[in-house]
Amino acid sequence: MLFFNVTENGALRKVSKIDFNENKVYLIDDFRNLYLWFGVKASKKKKDLSVKRAEKLKNEREKNVEIQIMDQSQEYGSFLAIMDILKKGLTPNASIDKRPELEIDIEDTMELIDAGIDPDFEAEITITVHNLAQQKNTYEDLCRKLAKLQLNFLKGKKKVSENEIKKKTQEIYKSSSTYDELCWLIAELSKLLEKKK
Repeated sequence: MLFFNVTENGALRKVSKIDFNENKVYLIDDFRNLYLWFGVKASKKKKDLSVKRAEKLKNEREKNVEIQIMDQSQEYGSFLAIMDILKKGLTPNASIDKRPELEIDIEDTMELIDAGIDPDFEAEITITVHNLAQQKNTYEDLCRKLAKLQLNFLKGKKKVSENEIKKKTQEIYKSSSTYDELCWLIAELSKLLEKKK
């Protein structure tokens, strides 16, 4: 996952976290989506240039990538579920080099493993998502799992209260993320937490 601050002339400056300043425009690249976040006081020029940069990045990709525009205080979907992590930022050794697509290519992944190829980060995510999907958890259960993972990621060794988990679970539930999106987010965050240890 990569974070960029978009400057007034459209240049992308890599940043380690997002402060959601009302004058700024950010581009968040998770390799499946290109999120553009517009602060309420960001200039029209900066917004227009950021859209052009996002379209250029999209056209350079081999796989389909969606551009999603998020206006300050009107964020929606899976973006809501990752906002706290964007604020905290990712440590350099825990960044994601590539995010897999939402289709679970478990057959392709298993063929590579059967051929003796060690699974890379993308394959590990795919296997984790496949296993999670097979468990047939309810949507609410997935929201709770993701809430606990996010809070553990953000708080580190500090104890997380049941009240905090309930509140975060409700936030994720209201984000209207799809079942598959929740599975991917849980799998990715689980792997990031493993790398952090």
